[in-house]
Amino acid sequence: MKAAILAAGLGTRLRPLTEVVPKTLWPVLNRPLLGLLLAQVEDAGFLQVAVNTYHLAGQVQQFLAGQPWGFNLSVSQEAELLGTGGGLKRLGEILHGGPFLAVNGDIVSDLDLAAVYRSHRQDAISTLVLHDCPPYNQVWVAGDSVVGIGESPPGRPAGPPLAYTGVQVVGPRMLDYLPAGEPYDLVTAWRQALAAGERLAALTVAGHFWQDLGTPAAYLAAHRRLLQGAAPGLAHYFGPLADPFLGAGVFVEAGVQFGGGVCLGSQVTIGAGAALRNTVVWEGAIIEAGVVLEDCLVASGVRVQRASHGEMLV
Repeated sequence: MKAAILAAGLGTRLRPLTEVVPKTLWPVLNRPLLGLLLAQVEDAGFLQVAVNTYHLAGQVQQFLAGQPWGFNLSVSQEAELLGTGGGLKRLGEILHGGPFLAVNGDIVSDLDLAAVYRSHRQDAISTLVLHDCPPYNQVWVAGDSVVGIGESPPGRPAGPPLAYTGVQVVGPRMLDYLPAGEPYDLVTAWRQALAAGERLAALTVAGHFWQDLGTPAAYLAAHRRLLQGAAPGLAHYFGPLADPFLGAGVFVEAGVQFGGGVCLGSQVTIGAGAALRNTVVWEGAIIEAGVVLEDCLVASGVRVQRASHGEMLV
């Protein structure tokens, strides 16, 4: 089984922190997101994996080179950002065609990736994993086939729209709709394939954990939900869960209050009388005495000297 992780994005909605750390290496409960995704792929039995990079590619490559992966890993470094379609085309070429699993590098889920892969049938150009997740519902389905993306397809009976999870199985014919070596949009390619009469399969899932990390609020929500035990199938990737979730060498002085949804990276110091709620603090940061933080994200090594609400502190 072959898999691809799309990890080249700029993470524009997460600036300025993505100007320092690429989105795919943001820690989730102190574990780099890309490491979590690759561990899931490995555990599901995939033996050939390709990852694309562009933004801050050196950091991604350094991380990948420092891990003892149990599969054959290839890296596609894009000289220019090829987009969702162009990047997928290059990954498909590296993997020598389909079918292969493709996972967006900015989601956390407990989907059974091996089962997703096995669900794909040769009569489908690709299989999209869909779920009901307003306000992202834009994929129209009839039975087990996609019939439209965006606006409701005219003259086609379809149920309520669903949302794309960022997980799919790409068939070999799908690559024919993606031009080589140039930026391209995957949604455009899907629409062209549908217009050409191709079958785009829909695998609808429910009862699973899923969270995108595309915004600061979503990133904090992922931590809050994981610490509340919303994804028991993922717990073993992080170790014993507790709220606050503490990395190695964390120092908490007297009188500190934690209000839930708090994750502290390694070597973080929290000063006396500080209070944190729904806040993630990356490694080596210092929160000074008496500081109150709520709905915040604190970058590595930052010293926080004032109260803050809803900010990225870089």
